[in-house]
Amino acid sequence: MRNSLVQQNSRAIEQLSTFYIDSISTDAVRGPRLVVMDKTIPADESCEGAHRVEVFFDGDCPLCMREIRLLRRLDRENRIRFTDIAAADFDPSSYGKTQAEFMAQIQGRLHSGAWIQGVEVFRALYSEVGFKTLVQCSRAPVVRQILESSYRWFAKHRLRITGRCSAETCSVSDAEA
Repeated sequence: MRNSLVQQNSRAIEQLSTFYIDSISTDAVRGPRLVVMDKTIPADESCEGAHRVEVFFDGDCPLCMREIRLLRRLDRENRIRFTDIAAADFDPSSYGKTQAEFMAQIQGRLHSGAWIQGVEVFRALYSEVGFKTLVQCSRAPVVRQILESSYRWFAKHRLRITGRCSAETCSVSDAEA
């Protein structure tokens, strides 16, 4: 049992190798927390305001919008900034990314400026609305693998699932088949 915990912790440390601990913050409600920052992202690219995380979501995706509406209801402390990548005035180049990158999978940006994507975005969002225990459970090796592979499949097929396919958005190349 102890050896498996040591192995799991070693793998977690390897995965965090591009991050460093910036500080330890204490919150009266949530207790002590490590503030982790990505070494590769300059801090001046942080999300604006008092928001702790910014989520970039596809406002044309009905399944995505269902989740966003839930998160908006749960975000009573205004910790999340919601940015609709389907909005007419959204400019992906102002974030140093392409629309295709934003459409490929969910993107997020921490207050520090660190970019996150995929399941890690959901972990950050649900941590901010009070589901930290559930988020910690999602990091267990088997659960993590299931969640990440399921999300990758969903992200790849979400346009088809939501009935928004076109010749250029849902074509499958020979390399992918």
